[in-house]
Amino acid sequence: MQLIVNETESQLSVTVAESRIDAAIATRFKDRMKEIVGRGRKPVVMDMHRVDFMDSSGLGAMIAVRKALPETFPLILDGLTPNVERVFRLTRMDSVFQIRPAPTPQE
Repeated sequence: MQLIVNETESQLSVTVAESRIDAAIATRFKDRMKEIVGRGRKPVVMDMHRVDFMDSSGLGAMIAVRKALPETFPLILDGLTPNVERVFRLTRMDSVFQIRPAPTPQE
């Protein structure tokens, strides 16, 4: 599983370089992300534009990562694909996470 981490003074940026967050990788994803956010103690921006599919295991892992952060630090999800965004909206988790829309393609 690939996570690309960049840290600045004000935030952690994590790019998820996987096409799926599902039962096959959810536990590894959760454990690795909890390790990353635990040491940074900063707001986290997660670039998810490469993730095309997320199941309930993946959503559970995301919730666990959110709970690992102090309430004052947001977990911002950036660039969700339509399929993944739908999972967050249908489960009303869009009220728990800050979601930034994917950029629209330039014509």
